[in-house]
Amino acid sequence: MDQTAFIALLVFIVPMCFTPGPNNMLCAAHGSQHGFRATVPLTLGMLVGWSVLGLAVGSATLAIESNIAVFEALTYVGATYIAYLGVSLARSPVKPAGEASETERLGFFTGAMLQLVNGKAWVHFLVLMATWGTLFGTGFISKALLVAVNAAAGYPAVLTWSLFGSILSKILTSPENGKRLNIALGISLVGVAIWVAMPH
Repeated sequence: MDQTAFIALLVFIVPMCFTPGPNNMLCAAHGSQHGFRATVPLTLGMLVGWSVLGLAVGSATLAIESNIAVFEALTYVGATYIAYLGVSLARSPVKPAGEASETERLGFFTGAMLQLVNGKAWVHFLVLMATWGTLFGTGFISKALLVAVNAAAGYPAVLTWSLFGSILSKILTSPENGKRLNIALGISLVGVAIWVAMPH
C-alpha cells in the first residue's frame, strides 16, 4: 500500500465527514430536539446506508459515472427532502422535555434511506473510488476496505454533531431560545439543501 496515498485519503475523508452536510446537520437538529441517545438509531441507520451506498458505488463506479441524469435526479430529490426537513424543524413548536412523541423521532430506517438521495454521499464515494479505488489492491475487497476506513471517520462525525445539537439544547433552555435554535438549525438544513442542488 502507498502510504502517501493513504495519508491523502485520510486528508480527504476526515474533513468531508466532519464538515456540515445533510447527515451532520440533521443529526444536530435531531439531537437538539430529542437528545443524544434518541439520535443514536438515526446515526446507525446513516452508518449502514452510507456503507451500503459506498459498496454499491464501488461495484458500479463506471456505470454510475456515465449516467449523469440519474445523478442529477438523485441530487434534486435529496435536496428537496433535506429542505423539507429544515422547514419542518424551523416551524416546529418547542415542547417541554419528555413531551415529544415517538412518532416525531427519526430512526434507523430514515437514516439509512436518506443516503440514497444524499447527493454529497454519492459524490463523496465517486471521488473516493475513482481516486483511491486500488489503494488496497484490486477487486471488491479493496473497495470494501475503503468503505470501512470511510465508516471509521464518518460515524464519529455524526455522533459528534448529534452531541453538539444535544448540548446546544441544554444550554438554550428557555422556549424562546429553543425556538431560535430550531429556526437556526432549520435554516442551516435548507442552506445545505440549496448547496446540494447547486451545480459544482
